[in-house]
Amino acid sequence: MNSIDLNGSRAVVTGAARGIGYAITERMLDSGAQVAMWDREISALDKASEQLSKKGQVLRVPVDVADPAAVENARENTLSAFGKVNILVNNAGIAGDIATLWETDVDEWRRVLDIDLTGVFLCCRSLVPNMIDAGYGRIVNIASIAGKEGNPNAAHYSAAKAGVIALTKSLGKELVETGVLCNCITPAVIETPILGQITDAHREYMISKIPLGRMGAAEEVAALVSWLSSADCSFSTGAVFDISGGRATY
Repeated sequence: MNSIDLNGSRAVVTGAARGIGYAITERMLDSGAQVAMWDREISALDKASEQLSKKGQVLRVPVDVADPAAVENARENTLSAFGKVNILVNNAGIAGDIATLWETDVDEWRRVLDIDLTGVFLCCRSLVPNMIDAGYGRIVNIASIAGKEGNPNAAHYSAAKAGVIALTKSLGKELVETGVLCNCITPAVIETPILGQITDAHREYMISKIPLGRMGAAEEVAALVSWLSSADCSFSTGAVFDISGGRATY
């Protein structure tokens, strides 16, 4: 399981306190990285960082990724503690309220795009210059199958994730001569504690769209992200990696 080599790496994982972000942090620690856990949910961050500190060196960094000043402060705190950051995983995100586009509140639209898309922009903008100066870096953005297909009653989330895919492609091209690679992944529904809030009928509906007949595991996402964050990933940039159980058609 731990054959991915991240020894000596210093990583930032946003939305690290729970779910996929927690699993990514755990896998990176197991692979030898030190990880700065960026999250806005203080109590969850406290609990997660305490649990994962048994695995390796973690840095607890409270931050709202949609706030430019907070992101800059988080960067300074992280660089002060780690000296460098050569891995950035943009995982923080929210699903937003379920509604048709014409019934979606304008403030809710902006809230989802601010966190899910602008937050990725702000974190990349903040940390990329240090990676360029070092001549090496790996950026992995967590998009979604919704960014390819467009989920009904989630236009804000789907649009934001489509934006993450396009941002990844643009940034990847901008960085081609720097030693910094930028890729993204497009998960289908992944089994996390938050899914306990949905009905059995809706769960079955989501699974019915996945040819492999099950939801993905957070650990499976973490394994892909860890490889994309490693030096072994050396000939992919601006790429979109499917992890949807066969649901994606392109």
